[in-house]
Amino acid sequence: MTASNPPRDESQFRPGGQPLRGAHLDSTAQLMNAITSQLGSQLSLVSLNGTRRPAPPALVLVAHGSRDPRALSTVRTLLERIRELRPHLSVRLGHIELNEPLLSDTLAALPAGDAVLVPLLLSRGYHVKQDIPQAAAAASHLRTRVAAPLGPHPLLVETLYGRLVEAGWRTRMSDSARRASGVVLAAAGSRDPDAAVDTRRTAQLLAERLGVPVVPAYASAAAPTVPAALRTLAARGRHRVAVASYFTAPGRFATECAKAAPWITADPLGAHPAMARLVLHRYDQAVATPEPTPERALASA
Repeated sequence: MTASNPPRDESQFRPGGQPLRGAHLDSTAQLMNAITSQLGSQLSLVSLNGTRRPAPPALVLVAHGSRDPRALSTVRTLLERIRELRPHLSVRLGHIELNEPLLSDTLAALPAGDAVLVPLLLSRGYHVKQDIPQAAAAASHLRTRVAAPLGPHPLLVETLYGRLVEAGWRTRMSDSARRASGVVLAAAGSRDPDAAVDTRRTAQLLAERLGVPVVPAYASAAAPTVPAALRTLAARGRHRVAVASYFTAPGRFATECAKAAPWITADPLGAHPAMARLVLHRYDQAVATPEPTPERALASA
């Protein structure tokens, strides 16, 4: 898609090109909101006695990495949304593999101080338990904490629900349509049993939100596969089945799972506003956790 000038809302102009009074008020309100946000951000760094508070720990968003260029673009968009929500916070990006900057390079470039690593990962597994804590421990000039993975959490369910609605899921349906409907929650998969526990919990939360069965399925390393989950639902009379893409960004696994869908497939979670709020929630949880041990224990979920 090529860049172009955004379309102008002609309802804001009178014949002759003069702006309506409401348009001026809207722009003034937006300007005042921006000023208020920036002022609040600056005041948050000043204590009641007028002294400057220590800067909060840097937030390092830890993405997996992908050969699909859409993944890096999506993560960067999410990063900007996080910065918009918390303008005074230093927010950095590091990848476990495949994309730059790598996590080790991001940590090495940070000045000495505190940092919280927030995994852009949806469940517990090897990366959360081993790779990220090891990278944090190697950055000896930093006092680091590793936040819990993003899932399971209601904000993920909010995102999944929103993506399904965007894809064509009806928020209202007849009883007969509901009895014929279901969802496959397509995830990456892991050999770690804790990862499966986390994914199943997300599936349960999404089923409660939708009012239809939701079966977790995996692109690799775990069972069932997406086609197998579809067969399970079909055997239960569920022939109107959507695939919810439980991936943080586009990539090979998300594309493969989408191809198996008999009906609609939702987009990956991506830079949905709820994802930015969830990243900051995990960051805040980690900051509020008592000082970690020298081994930099994983913050509790």
